[in-house]
Amino acid sequence: MFQRVVVTGLGTVNPISEDVEGFWENLISYKNGINTISHFDTTHYKTKIAAEVNLDLSTFFNKKELNKIDRFTSFALIAADQAINDANINDKLDKNRIGVILGSGIGGINTLERQHLRLLKSPKRVSPYFVPSMISDIAPGHISIKYGFKGTNFSVVSACASSNHAIGMAFKSIKYNESDIIVTGGSEAGITPLSIAGFMNMKALSTESDINNASIPFDLNRNGFVMGEGSGILILESLESALKRNAKIYAEITGYGSSADAYHLTSPAPNGEGAKRAMSMALNEANIKPDDIDYINAHGTSTYYNDLHETQAIKSLFKKHAYNLSISSTKSNIGHLLGASGAVEAIATIKSINNSFITPTINYKTKDPQCDLDYTPNKGKEKNIQHAISNNFGFGGHNASILISKFVK
Repeated sequence: MFQRVVVTGLGTVNPISEDVEGFWENLISYKNGINTISHFDTTHYKTKIAAEVNLDLSTFFNKKELNKIDRFTSFALIAADQAINDANINDKLDKNRIGVILGSGIGGINTLERQHLRLLKSPKRVSPYFVPSMISDIAPGHISIKYGFKGTNFSVVSACASSNHAIGMAFKSIKYNESDIIVTGGSEAGITPLSIAGFMNMKALSTESDINNASIPFDLNRNGFVMGEGSGILILESLESALKRNAKIYAEITGYGSSADAYHLTSPAPNGEGAKRAMSMALNEANIKPDDIDYINAHGTSTYYNDLHETQAIKSLFKKHAYNLSISSTKSNIGHLLGASGAVEAIATIKSINNSFITPTINYKTKDPQCDLDYTPNKGKEKNIQHAISNNFGFGGHNASILISKFVK
């Protein structure tokens, strides 16, 4: 017998807030989290802006702890602590049935760069904590060790689709009764000299200097994404477990779709064929008709081909209903958090469902004739949301769609 899967806890650290409530308040206040890069000197870089997390990590970890963990892991631990407390997960629960599944696209790249500089001076100067700080799976490892969660534990790496895939795997684990509770989501800290240079030189990043004209999804003049960082953590739980312990329920995960473009390393498949299949799979699993979807939190990266092909995928799948859908991109506020995007955007989607409000795509100025749907430009709007899709797609042709529904007992 399949288990229904609900969301009972949320946590986030991102460019516009250090917690979930602040995140929502800043989304509906149209806050832009993009600014000049402060993490390193950008004198020789064409890209000079990003969406950084402004957080003093020393208030959460002592110096010894910070020497052992990468920035992306610190974000994951902070957001996980929020979500675990929010869900009231305690020692009375069977920790053999509580797992951790997180996604990260590039993991501990901060550590990799710092330790390589040490290597150039002498191999003896490389930290013994180098490997267990850098590897992407270390974030779920730290969470399980800290809280004693002994269920399934692993990391998903699928570029910008990583945390959507992680949420999907968590959903499946609970649905098929392998777990009662999964701490899931993603974390990323990719605003580093090497990372920015790599994305910049492949012409994926915006080179705009105006922060209000940089991350502009679906706008005719979009010219690349803006790098962001942070973490989003969700507590997924079987409905049976949640009801038994009288947990608050934010929403229900009802469907998950995953597909491959099998087309190109970085460009989406023509007409968004792969994205369409991922959304269709999520609808089929949830047994929900396309016309029942009220809102799509789009991948919406502010790159030419992604925004075009995602639009084409939506129109192809939803047909006439595509023009009734509300769509928006949270990346207009917080930039592109790579492997953490799906988790933070899933939280935004859940808050939209709970508050019956569509957050806007901010800084939208010029309509693209090829992107002609309702992207909720610049101003949010009230709307009853029963079912929503959160999309994320990644380099390598990875597509992942999560279907989130208003909880009805």
